[in-house]
Order: sequence, then structure tokens, then C-alpha cells
Amino acid sequence: MRPATTSTGSTPSNKHHRPTARRRSPRSPPGQRRSSLPRAARAAPSRNSPMPYAQLAMLLAALATVGPFSIDTYLPALHAIGSDLQADPVQVQQTLTAYMLPMGIMVLWHGAFSDAWGRKPVILVSMLLFMLASVVCVLATSIEALLVGRALQGISAGAGMVVGRAIVRDLMDGPRAQRLMSHVSMAFAIGPAIAPVLGGWIHTAFGWRAIFVFLALLGLALAALTAWKLPETHPPESRQPLHPAPLARRYGQVFTTRGFLLLTFAVGLNFNGFFIYVLSAPVFLMRHLGLGETEFGWMFIPGVMGMMCGSALSARLAGRLPPPRTIALGFALMLSAAAANLGVSFLMQPGLPQSVLPIVLYNFGMAIAMPSLTLLALDHFPTHRGLAASCQSFLQMLVGAVTAGVVAPALWDTPGGLAGSMATYLVLGLGCFSLWKAFFHKAEGQG
Repeated sequence: MRPATTSTGSTPSNKHHRPTARRRSPRSPPGQRRSSLPRAARAAPSRNSPMPYAQLAMLLAALATVGPFSIDTYLPALHAIGSDLQADPVQVQQTLTAYMLPMGIMVLWHGAFSDAWGRKPVILVSMLLFMLASVVCVLATSIEALLVGRALQGISAGAGMVVGRAIVRDLMDGPRAQRLMSHVSMAFAIGPAIAPVLGGWIHTAFGWRAIFVFLALLGLALAALTAWKLPETHPPESRQPLHPAPLARRYGQVFTTRGFLLLTFAVGLNFNGFFIYVLSAPVFLMRHLGLGETEFGWMFIPGVMGMMCGSALSARLAGRLPPPRTIALGFALMLSAAAANLGVSFLMQPGLPQSVLPIVLYNFGMAIAMPSLTLLALDHFPTHRGLAASCQSFLQMLVGAVTAGVVAPALWDTPGGLAGSMATYLVLGLGCFSLWKAFFHKAEGQG
């Protein structure tokens, strides 16, 4: 009775209008809770019936996985490839460089193309080209032909990784973007875990060419899913034309922004502390640890589980810790892992599990820091995120290409050389982040 009585008074009449204002608020300019989501990013998904969150994260992760999958899956078959094509180990190793250098160059353009033509068409065409490139590898009868096929794979494989980052920032901002990026990273991490194991099984059962048949089918499947499910998140009114002069100015702006460069190199250097073990896996696992072609999972599965757990923790920390503190936590864990790795490599005999556990801890810390580092770098360029993501991936791929072509072959002969390279990459990455935090963090108001 008391609520009914008060509904006739003047004070209740004010209450009557408040719910009306709340119902109109979504049509008015966004409020405090909605300000983190850009207007175009909110409108585009609603016009294009976006996928549910979990499906979007899984598809973006699968698209990003094409790049590392193309590296890891055929690693157990390197020796067989050399024998079949009559190539020496150095020539076979260069199939990695032949893949990574074109990939590093083309990632400069995937984002710019997606800024101009939309995210979805660029991914779709790239996955179809990746499928055709894999067929070239299947049909290769010489190491030179395989190098051509690998280069074509490199041209197309990076599109999902680059454009996927831009899609995340098209749709979300702040902690929500960190959470989605972390979930994408967590699912993406499964790829490197299963790729060499799967590659070893395929090679043992059907031969090394069957690995590239599998990659061709993967490209076809992702092209079909992109055409069927992926929403277009970059509407026509927000697109940037590919006119040479403005495009050159935008590239120049990105490559001369020191805060962006420091954060980008921090991500790339941290990742290469683990990537050198991926590139050296045949030597590290088979020669130093005495494992077989089908036993690569002893390193990749625990290592990637570390990445998945780190990504999950990063998602939990989103909105609870500011990004610089999340990054600092990641670096603290990586430093502990690198120190343990040096101790194991120089003071103990190579073997399981002691030679693998530091890699697991390193990946755990790396995955905690990586989403925040990546998003802080992209936040420098909110109007052309695709191009910024391209430049980010290009610089990181450049570091990876140097590791593949120079550092890994020079240092994989001893466990201590690999451990020292991990520590060196980490110290350089920490230096980049420390410089950004000291000179750019407060000035740019990030994190």
C-alpha cells in the first residue's frame, strides 16, 4: 500500500521521468560506460550480424595461427625434405627465411589494404592465395621450387594476424579489448603446440608433402569461414584511400613515432626469446634432448600451455591492473625464467623436464605482457589501426627473420647458446619497455 500511495505525489512524479531518460540514453551520445567502444565499431557489427564472442575469438585466433602453423608443422620433416630434394641442411633451413622475409614485407600492406578496402575482403583473398601457395609446395620437385612456394605462403599468411588485431580494436577498447586480445592469444597458442606434433604424425604416415596438403585444406577452410561468418568491422565511411602521398605520410608517421617503435620491439624481442627455440626445435629436441620426430610435443605442448595460462591471466587482470603493471608482472616472470634457463643450460645435463620448464615459465610471463604491449602500441594511431598493425607486424617479423636466418643457426649447437639468446632478447625487450615507460608513458597518458 505504501508504494501505491506515494505514486501520486510530486516526488514520485520525478521518479517517473528518470526511467524514461535511461531508456533514451542509448540513442543519445554514449555515456560513461559506453565511451570505450567507438561509434563505428558498435554500428558495423550490428549491421552485419556479428558472431558470438567465443566464435569471433576462435576465428581470429585460427586466422592468426596460419603464420606460425606454416612454420611449425613442417619442422619434423626438414631432414626428409632435404633428402628427397637433395638439399643440404642450410638450404632446407632457408625455407624458413624464404617464408618469413616475404611475410615480413607483406604485413606492411595487409593493414593498409584493409584500411582502404575493408577487413573481410583482405583476409578472404589472402587465405585463398595461401591455399594455392601450399599446392605449389606439394608439387615442388626441387628445393628452388619449394622456396618459391614458401615465399608465396609468406606473402599471404600474415593477413589474419595483422587484420585480426585491427578487428579487435575496431570492436572494443580498454579492458574489453585487452580481454579479447588475451582470449585470441590463448586460443592462438594452441596452434604452435599441436602443429609440430601433427606435422610429425602426418609426415610419418604419409610423407612430407602431405603436410602441405593439410595446409592447403586449412587455407580453404578459413577462407570459407571468413566468407560465411566474419563480420565487416571497418565501414566504408571510415576507410582510408590508398593514394600514394597520404599513404606515405601515414607510414612515415608510424615509423617515426618512438613510443610505438619501443613497444613494438618490446613485443618482438620478447617473443623471439621463445621463437629461437621453435626455429631450433629439430636440433634442440632431437640432438640435445635425444627425442624423435614424433616427440616434439615434449617442448611445444608445455610451452604453449604456459602461453595459454598467461593469456588467461592477462584476461583476468584486464580492468583490474593498469597495463604497465600487467606488463611489469610479465617481465618479472620472464626474468626469473631466463635466469633459471641459464642455470640449467650451463650447470646441468640437457634433458627432461629441466630443459623445458624454464621455457614454460618464460611463455607464461610473455603471454601476460603481450596483449597490453600490443594494444598500447596500436593506441598511438586510432584513425588507421590497420596500417599501424601492419607496421607492428612487419617490425616483429623482421626480428624473427634475423633470428631464423642468422641467430638460430649460429647458436643452436649448444643449449647454453640458446639460453643466452633468450636472455639477450629479454633484456633488450625490457630495455625498450623501460624507455617507453620513462619517456613516453606519462607524456602520452597511456595505461
